[in-house]
Amino acid sequence: MRTRSHLAMSALGVIARYEQWLPVTAATPRITLGEGATPCVPSRVIGERLGLGSLHFKYEGLNPTGSFKDRGMVVAVAKAIEAGAQAVICASTGNTSASAAAYAARFGLRAGVVIPSGGIASSKLLQAQVHGATVLAIPGGFDTALRLVREVCDRSPVTLVNSVNPFRIEGQKTAAFEIVDDLGDAPDVLAIPVGNAGNITAYWRGFREYHVAGRSTLLPRMIGGQADGAAPLVRGAPVAEPATVASAIRIGNPASWESAVAARDESEGLIDSVSDADILDAQSRLARLEGVFCEPASATSLAVLEKSVASGAVAPGAHVVCVLTGHGLKDPLAAATRVDPPQEVAADVAAVTAALGLG
Repeated sequence: MRTRSHLAMSALGVIARYEQWLPVTAATPRITLGEGATPCVPSRVIGERLGLGSLHFKYEGLNPTGSFKDRGMVVAVAKAIEAGAQAVICASTGNTSASAAAYAARFGLRAGVVIPSGGIASSKLLQAQVHGATVLAIPGGFDTALRLVREVCDRSPVTLVNSVNPFRIEGQKTAAFEIVDDLGDAPDVLAIPVGNAGNITAYWRGFREYHVAGRSTLLPRMIGGQADGAAPLVRGAPVAEPATVASAIRIGNPASWESAVAARDESEGLIDSVSDADILDAQSRLARLEGVFCEPASATSLAVLEKSVASGAVAPGAHVVCVLTGHGLKDPLAAATRVDPPQEVAADVAAVTAALGLG
């Protein structure tokens, strides 16, 4: 799925590739694990069914640790190294912890991770553990964990690498640059999952910067998707106990609330919520119809796009990009319940041929 040109660009990393757009200096180390240069996969089936002019999937699951978090993490860690930091810390529902742990391990930093007890997919937890991070599980949700690590950073010499770190947003905006570079212009609509809301903030910043510089002719409408049980931006108030199968967006009080609302309003877009059933159905169809396996939170972008097309909020013929934020293997149990077990057949050609319907 990644072309030779994409692989060559990812070898550079987002700092080297987009350094003129990033807050780096001569003293900032040009570190990389090969993040960025993820493909915009053209839809084979779903876009036509929705009546769109075009539909692409920005497949961020092909980043080194399997999610978009690597884009921002590489910049945050590079700036931490530049400042002389010896350790980083984050609160996480999974993907941030995996990314922070990997980059810390690669570049000689200690990593601390605070997670909601029982609120993180086992695959993501394992990523943080195998990279050597100290993982602490606490009662409560992500919002409690983030509040706690911010207090720790106020008292101790450790760098916070959650998206409240401005360098995270700077790195994540490079995905918007790539969309324009790959497709030749910005899309009419960008659909994106919204959890802690740093990513919608980052994409909007990237699109605006490229537009001001004359790299694109238009600005997309930003369509954000939240889960029904974790939709504070849709409700207009924090959710005390967010609940959704899409653990990566199970956040009740987004840290980037104001900037996400600004992205929505400035782009004349919307942020809406969708059910867990719709999210899982979108995840299944992306895999079966398009060959792209993403985690549940990622599929929220397609689910909210489909809802927006049905309501008329997205017009027929629009050119759309859906951001798929993480790989499906980040949370395989969510998909495992929706597939049948392997068929048991005899070990002979006739049985296999019959089972495959080839007889």
